[in-house]
Amino acid sequence: MICRTSPYGTTISFAGCWLQMYIFDAVGLTECILFVVMAFDRYVAICYPLRYTVILSWGLCTQLSAGTWACGFFCSLIHTFFTMRLPYCGPNRVNHYFCEGPSVQNLSCLDTHVIEMVDLGISVFMVVAPLLLIVASYIRIAQAILKFKSMQARCKAFSTCASHLTMITFFYAPATYLYMRPNASYSSE
Repeated sequence: MICRTSPYGTTISFAGCWLQMYIFDAVGLTECILFVVMAFDRYVAICYPLRYTVILSWGLCTQLSAGTWACGFFCSLIHTFFTMRLPYCGPNRVNHYFCEGPSVQNLSCLDTHVIEMVDLGISVFMVVAPLLLIVASYIRIAQAILKFKSMQARCKAFSTCASHLTMITFFYAPATYLYMRPNASYSSE
């Protein structure tokens, strides 16, 4: 239905596919790191509330934000570069609404073992490591919350973290299911 409403048809150029994959990956990888920054923000707000503005100064926030975007876009560039330099032959049709790494890699004529190892490295560095940092942050937050004497203070602290934990779950659960599986079990259909 979406393809039928597009005035440009159902095809996309090689450069368009490259750009689409680059932006999609860059924003997704940036979001992985941004969740870590947000977890750090929650950690400082709950564990060190009186020193919050000193620890998270505007300068540090600017550096964290710029570093997050730079790291996400750089890692996406590496992934996109390795994927798009593969030789493609045959019917270059992606059975998805947009160009994504695994579906484009399935079109390659050669073995994609090297790019799969690069993807694994990026996944560990940009997905697994941030998730472990988030878990460590929330373990420290839970330890601090359990030390609160007031039930009202505990509820307020937990409600501060609830929206962030919900977004982490909604982001990481599908991403892990879709992209952290071995390629042998991945279907481009």
